[in-house]
Amino acid sequence: MQRLNLPGPKARSLVERDHSVVSPSYPRGYPFVMDYGSGTEVWDVDGNRFLDFAAGIAVVATGHSHPKVVEAIQEQAAKFIHISSDFYHEKWIQLSEKLNQIAPFSEDAAVFLTNSGTESVEAAIKLARYHTGRSQFIGFLGGFHGRTIGSITFTASKPIYHRGFFPLMNGVVHAPFPDPYRPLLQTRDGETYGQAVVRYIEDELFGRILPPEDVAGILVEPIQGEGGYIVPAEGFFQALRDLCDRYGILLIVDEVQSGMGRTGKWWAIEHFGVEPDIVTSAKGIASGMPLGAMISRKSVMSWTKGSHGNTYGGNPIACAASLATIDLIQSEYLHNAAEMGGYLMDVLEEIRMRHPSIGDIRGRGLMIGVDFVKDHGTRKPNAYVRERVERFGFEHGILLLGCGKSTIRLSPPLSVKKSEIDEGMMIFDHVIGLAERE
Repeated sequence: MQRLNLPGPKARSLVERDHSVVSPSYPRGYPFVMDYGSGTEVWDVDGNRFLDFAAGIAVVATGHSHPKVVEAIQEQAAKFIHISSDFYHEKWIQLSEKLNQIAPFSEDAAVFLTNSGTESVEAAIKLARYHTGRSQFIGFLGGFHGRTIGSITFTASKPIYHRGFFPLMNGVVHAPFPDPYRPLLQTRDGETYGQAVVRYIEDELFGRILPPEDVAGILVEPIQGEGGYIVPAEGFFQALRDLCDRYGILLIVDEVQSGMGRTGKWWAIEHFGVEPDIVTSAKGIASGMPLGAMISRKSVMSWTKGSHGNTYGGNPIACAASLATIDLIQSEYLHNAAEMGGYLMDVLEEIRMRHPSIGDIRGRGLMIGVDFVKDHGTRKPNAYVRERVERFGFEHGILLLGCGKSTIRLSPPLSVKKSEIDEGMMIFDHVIGLAERE
């Protein structure tokens, strides 16, 4: 299989220019410099073609530059680009109505539009405190919720996210996430691991350090993203919902990465049969336009005029892109994500048989993680092989991103075709072999 000569001369020049003026805090994985894209395919400035199995961190849900999304953006831009959240416009209302229709709870929803995932989480934190009159929260180890000061306090996937930024927001305690592959707690007879984690919250956190009557909300990803694409253990969400109901705590699900059809359902929480009180969204909501949403039960969004706001909320171009995106997901790509996700899992299971470094394959729909290990018995993470697979993938024409300590995430556009999965996984299989031999 041909190895590309990367980065090319144009890419090298642009990377050098970037280094002289752009913040060094951005975690660039490898020197891919994009020129243009279409669907799952992208090209760099030197004319090299790649398959994008990262989708801009699960953002370009409908593929790169889908014609219907581009048309919606252009049509709105010709009318007006901005009016501010002090006034009204129809696209904002239409999008909020659509989000109400697909919200993952039976009660009517109220919607607060934002510009990003972290801003959606910040809005949820503020609303939870305002509505309940309580101040404390519970998050989970391995979680990622953003990088602004409130959301970064909940984020617990890498110490670098906190280093140099203490003190963080007061009032957040973390519990283990119910990772069935690498459990931290012991179960009791007749208890699932998911139930054990909720028991830990009630017996240990509530019993020792955190009065439950002071807890405003529990913030959790239905499937952890940055933490390793981890699907929680059986029994977790029902037990967690029951716990929240007993103590009057809001269940807040962060669907910034897992929502908008990524898992083959509108929301990943729908796989677990419970309804949250608040859901946060962004990433795939507008096919790459900067947009997020904090969606709550209408009865929960009890704050008053001026309690919270933003200048760019409900940006008309972003709303237009989102409406086109939701229409495409609803008509085509929700089904495709489920079908292609099942197919991709089958292909990966076949690949696993050739590679001893693959420890676990997990996910829902087109949110799939491949976890590399040093030893199957200990399940010790193999970060080196993961990093080499990521780099070798780039050098052979596939864009991949890692997550967790040793996982490659596979999150192509929801529009991905079977032929593109076949091509991409042929490369993936090859580069795993290169990494193992190295």
